[in-house]
Amino acid sequence: MKLAYFDCFSGAAGDMILAALIDAGLPADELRDTLNALPIDGYDLTIERVTKQGFAATRFDVVLTDTKPQPHRHLSDIEKIIRASSLSDAVQDRALSVFNRLAKAEAEVHGTDIQKVHFHEVGAVDAIIDIVGASFAVERLGIERIVCSPLPTGSGTVRCQHGVMPVPAPATALLIKNVPIAATDETGELLTPTGAAILTEFAETFGSMPAMSITAIGTGTGTREGQTRPNILRVLLGESAESAESDRITVMEANIDDATPEILGHTMERLLNAGALDAYCVPIHMKKSRPGLLLTVLADAQRVPELERIVFEETTTFGVRRHETDRSKLARRTERVETPYGAVRVKIGTLGGRVLTVAPEYDDCRDAAVRHNVPLREVMSAATVAWNVNRS
Repeated sequence: MKLAYFDCFSGAAGDMILAALIDAGLPADELRDTLNALPIDGYDLTIERVTKQGFAATRFDVVLTDTKPQPHRHLSDIEKIIRASSLSDAVQDRALSVFNRLAKAEAEVHGTDIQKVHFHEVGAVDAIIDIVGASFAVERLGIERIVCSPLPTGSGTVRCQHGVMPVPAPATALLIKNVPIAATDETGELLTPTGAAILTEFAETFGSMPAMSITAIGTGTGTREGQTRPNILRVLLGESAESAESDRITVMEANIDDATPEILGHTMERLLNAGALDAYCVPIHMKKSRPGLLLTVLADAQRVPELERIVFEETTTFGVRRHETDRSKLARRTERVETPYGAVRVKIGTLGGRVLTVAPEYDDCRDAAVRHNVPLREVMSAATVAWNVNRS
């Protein structure tokens, strides 16, 4: 599987992402031809090799040639531009997904409807070029999976259309909700709304570099000069190694000796509904010879505050222990199969592209079993058989 890992140790912007992909092997002439086919004008493209604070990198820039200001485009205007192009359906859909993500963030910031949003900077020609170019690059380079590092946002303030704003800018902050953030002492805007929208739409997960065999490395840069680190972004292309995926999760624990089974059952249901990866209890022997239970919750780091609050609200514990740990897991996808009892989702677990585990979705099978008044295991078996037949 062709894999791309974005190493954003100094942040990310749309032009940096596209520059890194060009540096990693995206043919510049093909990119120019593709972008020139868009029904917009008043700009030129420059692609050049530069040295940024001692490191060789590629710089991609959109230079406006028209003295008139760019219009404040709505989402519908941008959709017309992209749909009128000769880009493949997949590239068009990918680019419009990024713009929809941006529009939702802008609408929430300004308290308006998504179709009424004036895009200002992100609706300008350079943002359209960056987003469409990055979407084309993913298809042209054959990238099948994207992983991204935690994102540093920078600090201080930034001047935009509405005046001076804190970093991260309001739209950027919304775009990176539930995304791991990397601490940095660099001041200024390291992560732009366009960069955040592209990466949060493209990336399957955020974390450390996955097991892979690197075949190409691209380094892109922007206009900002870094104070404590070079303003560059790397993308590493390669093939997934045949090993389990890995990520880092938080383990939360609490010892409980005075809760009823009903309370603990309700607590675990709330935890799972709130986004816990798993929640379970095991018997333990506590101080003063008391039998008790160890409540354990597995979670992504960004969900810890909410899940911790639920534990304190629903139980009588006075403390929650937590630690981070690495986790290995199979790559997962979901497919839908048709059975004599209706459509059922099936979870597929793979390692290096090889299918190792096939598990029918319990809720789908239970509902089908109730509707048809048949044993649950009969529906689960039918779903597994249907998946194997489709595979062959």
